[in-house]
Amino acid sequence: MFNFDLYLPTRLVFGKGRIDELPELTRSYGSKILLTYGGGSIKRSGIYDKIKELYKGAEIFELSGIEPNPKITSIRKGVEIAKKEKVDFILAVGGGSVLDASKNIAAGAFYDGDPWDLVLDSLKIGRTLPLFSVLTLSATGSEYDNSGVISNESTHEKMPIFGNLWPVASICDPTYTFSVPANQTAAGAADIMSHTFESYIVNQGNTLTDGICEAMLRTVIKNAPIAITEPENYEARAELMMASSFGCCGLLNIGRESSPWVCHGLEHELSAFYDITHGVGLAILTPVWMRYSLNEKTAPRFANYGVNVFGLNPKDDVMTNAGKAIDLTAEFFKKIGLPSKLSEIGIDDTHFEEMADHVRKIWFGDFKDAIRPLEREDLINILKGSL
Repeated sequence: MFNFDLYLPTRLVFGKGRIDELPELTRSYGSKILLTYGGGSIKRSGIYDKIKELYKGAEIFELSGIEPNPKITSIRKGVEIAKKEKVDFILAVGGGSVLDASKNIAAGAFYDGDPWDLVLDSLKIGRTLPLFSVLTLSATGSEYDNSGVISNESTHEKMPIFGNLWPVASICDPTYTFSVPANQTAAGAADIMSHTFESYIVNQGNTLTDGICEAMLRTVIKNAPIAITEPENYEARAELMMASSFGCCGLLNIGRESSPWVCHGLEHELSAFYDITHGVGLAILTPVWMRYSLNEKTAPRFANYGVNVFGLNPKDDVMTNAGKAIDLTAEFFKKIGLPSKLSEIGIDDTHFEEMADHVRKIWFGDFKDAIRPLEREDLINILKGSL
């Protein structure tokens, strides 16, 4: 059992109709609001009008058009609004991208320099604006964690930002995900599973969090296909939304060997150059990384995954079960409509060496600490194996 800290200050407000509680949750924070969101979906769904109704008399300033891989250019606009209008808090409505951008804006509102500085050096983050969220996509877990991911198109970088960036409260109403298209639902499911794999596929775990990780994976594998074929199935959407919140909050890591989150590091490099959907990149990379990591030493971890998640026979050969588990993972991603090769989404090996060099330089984890220790050439081989 490894030492751990776990701090989860965000209040999750989960269930149908809970948005009505927002004014009471934010009452003590002021009445000048920066409303952040992406495209027009919050207007089509009625959430935008609902917020306007809930906050009659308040001053609402808006930042719309936040991108799926949020760009530092949008964050700079948000920081400018927050400073100019002296807003009291941010209300982020959307998925992980809107939340991630809003976290950077919250920190940038009290920083004298460029908000990209805060991505490059989290120690520069000081005071932050209070942040509230209304979640509309089950995927990243940003509604219940203290980090985000920001893209800088001018430098071809997509990098995490960490700090005191917890939302004060997050409204999680599964009905707000009913209109999420099948491809986005599938990509979100892959993201939740990847968060779990990054914590679960380590040499040393423990009974409690092994079980939590396995339950997370079973939950997504069961409910993602239902949500895709029955988009207004409340129970399936609720299960995915709950899994989203707990996938990246640190709970899955407690008492476990630390992980460098290999697939996330590599996917950020791919998105930085090609602006692909995060979950799509993870779905392609994950089975390749698993196969690359499989050997006699690591096979028991993959075999246990196969037995406890997919129901493989525990009496079968360990290496056989390990291979089957990885194959079933790839088949699941394909089943829910995700591509299995980078070439399917227009990516070749042009930048692979550059990606490997960059991620080794900036990533928060040491890839030598992965379940199979990885050097520069290993990272390149995983990318090439994903073609």
